[in-house]
Amino acid sequence: MSITPERKAELIKEYATKPGDTGSPEVQVAVLTERITNLTEHFKDHKKDNHSRRGLLKLVSSRRSLLDYVKRKDPARYADLIKRLGIRR
Repeated sequence: MSITPERKAELIKEYATKPGDTGSPEVQVAVLTERITNLTEHFKDHKKDNHSRRGLLKLVSSRRSLLDYVKRKDPARYADLIKRLGIRR
């Protein structure tokens, strides 16, 4: 269900805006998207895991807040980010 450190490092490297960047909204949204994808796969086998489902809803809410922030600050950056991540919106 969680991200491996190697996969997280790949995401950071791919979405970082500058070297050593781990806190930009793009990186945070990419990491959250990966975690959401992993949890969604988990729920295909474990339909009654409601405790993890609550965590998934919190992750989705957090990602939505970050995406709203990016959209408010720079709409072009927002459009590029959701296109790169394959998020429908």
